[in-house]
Amino acid sequence: MKLAYKSLGSGKPFIILHGLFGSSDNWQTLGKRFSEDFKVYLVDQRNHGKSPHSDDFNYDLLADDLKEFVDSHNIAQPIVLGHSMGGKTAMRFAQKYPDQMSQLIVADMGVKTYAPHHDDVLTAFKTVNPDKIDSRREAEDLMKPVIENFGIRQFLLKNLHRKGKDSFEWRVNYPVIENKMEEILAALPNKKAECETLFIYGSKSDYISPEEFDSIRKIFPKAKFEELPTGHWIHAEDPDGFYAAVKNFVTL
Repeated sequence: MKLAYKSLGSGKPFIILHGLFGSSDNWQTLGKRFSEDFKVYLVDQRNHGKSPHSDDFNYDLLADDLKEFVDSHNIAQPIVLGHSMGGKTAMRFAQKYPDQMSQLIVADMGVKTYAPHHDDVLTAFKTVNPDKIDSRREAEDLMKPVIENFGIRQFLLKNLHRKGKDSFEWRVNYPVIENKMEEILAALPNKKAECETLFIYGSKSDYISPEEFDSIRKIFPKAKFEELPTGHWIHAEDPDGFYAAVKNFVTL
């Protein structure tokens, strides 16, 4: 699958993968900062952003999509950074194609199976029929009883785009995501990946805890860990700390 992307800057290639229900737009600000030293590729994964939709959705496919992207753009030995779902895509890519990347950065995502926890988000998408609304404000009002947090509503509404003067569309393929949620939450295969890897995690997030470091190192023996005083959205909650952690890890 040919993925949509944006590129910034020049230098060593640096690929950034967004998380579930996100898009490359979520990484514009940090991507611009990284582009001062690197050739940054902000990629939309399948069923997200401007990339094509598909009924098939699992980490093997997402890793293969990334391999096709790397090959089609003649990208040699990129640094790959992924947040949440994007982190698991990046980890699976490292397992399947160990010679295709130089360094791996995983933002607040572990290797374990996660319990279902997206029911409210999926319900919020279902409350909005994009063919029957006149404005983004109307969509937000429909979501508000389900998603009380303003920031999360705004994040989800980034997926709502005008497809004509008087109509909207969801760019995120949430019906397929809902159908494939068990695969999205599944544990990573137990296969070693020897690349240099940095796991950045939030102290207020439950996605990774220090008790899991040993199990992560069984798959990523060269893993290093960096804690930031944030929740799951570490790059948005502490962009300066996140930037510094990445820059201290990567090699130019």
